[in-house]
Amino acid sequence: MINTYGNKDDFPIFNKRVNGKRIIYLDSTATTQKPRQVLDAIIGYYEGSNANVHRSVYKLADEATEVYERSRKNIGDFIGSRENEIVFTRNTTESLNLLSYTVGESLKKGDRILITSMEHHSNILPWMRLEERGVILDYVGLDEMGHLDLEDLKSKLKRETRIVSVAHQSNVLGTINPIEEIGKIAKDNGSIFIVDAAQSVPHMPFRIREEYDFVAFSGHKMLGPMGIGVLYGKYNLLEEMPPFNRGGEMIKDVDFHNAIFEDPPIKFEAGTPNVEGAVGLSAAVDYLKNIGMEEVRRHERYLTSITLKSLDGMKNVKYYGPRDPDERGGVIAFNVKDTTNLKKDLEGRNIKVDRLYHSHDIATFLDDRNVYVRSGHHCAEPLMRTLNITGTARASFYVYNGDDDVEAFISSLSEI
Repeated sequence: MINTYGNKDDFPIFNKRVNGKRIIYLDSTATTQKPRQVLDAIIGYYEGSNANVHRSVYKLADEATEVYERSRKNIGDFIGSRENEIVFTRNTTESLNLLSYTVGESLKKGDRILITSMEHHSNILPWMRLEERGVILDYVGLDEMGHLDLEDLKSKLKRETRIVSVAHQSNVLGTINPIEEIGKIAKDNGSIFIVDAAQSVPHMPFRIREEYDFVAFSGHKMLGPMGIGVLYGKYNLLEEMPPFNRGGEMIKDVDFHNAIFEDPPIKFEAGTPNVEGAVGLSAAVDYLKNIGMEEVRRHERYLTSITLKSLDGMKNVKYYGPRDPDERGGVIAFNVKDTTNLKKDLEGRNIKVDRLYHSHDIATFLDDRNVYVRSGHHCAEPLMRTLNITGTARASFYVYNGDDDVEAFISSLSEI
């Protein structure tokens, strides 16, 4: 019997009581709670080192710059990259938009981009805007269990496919895509390969490989603060790319009509950066390293396994994605079928009915029992259309969840 790997006592929010009872937080796919170690690191920065970075020669500014750049190195080490290949952004969305407005700007009419039907809107809309210029956006299909159809991927990978951009793990289906294999296929085709790792870097061991040209992820999904994201990029590619934003700090020299830009990664960090975010994310990385990412993955697999086993015994519950916990992350999207007397009466007259309760109703029902799950389309409307549904409820786990949270979730769900 496993409880948690991240001690719940480390997370102040779990001291909160609603109607005298504890909260069961099952929405870590959207954002994670923050341990005291991360909060203390942020407060410690403001109380002891706060100054603007890279710009001044006095000691406090030097100290702030050192803290900021040390955070960059720690995060780079965490995924196996050099520190000068780590660009700080606001989140995964901004990282992917940065690529759309830099790498994407080099595409011309007739060039192609290949993504998948399970992508988050953040990995759809930045590429969709390029269709206005005649760039063709292709989607890889899925099989009935929510796996990526690799044969379909190969058939849609054309000579003109300049970019392949794929989620490592679906934020709805939980499907873990074989990005190493996909990366090799993309590189053999001469395509730039981009990984949306928002749902994987926080939950499993992740190391940069030669096939990966760019990797994007968010701090707030891995115990860090909101407003800090990461874009990994191969240094030679970052050197070739134009800046995304322009302004202070990211220049070497400016006259009235010309500018010389800084080297990466500073070239992409215009203006005052989110130093507190970098410090907080670095502390979150330390917290996860202390647990061990293999243990994080093993714990989530265990929680997912016992949850799926319970859901399999609930005939009115339908969940989506692979059945094998080894093939999915700790996120379970589900719907509940309406089993009212009206439905039974219609079925008794041979009228087929498969009506689902609205996902918001399910989430509200669980909320009344202090069980917090997500509901809606999860910023994946094309996937919802593929599944022929309008949305789902979604439970997701992290290091602070344990057997007791699963039991509370299943017990509350069984009341519907």
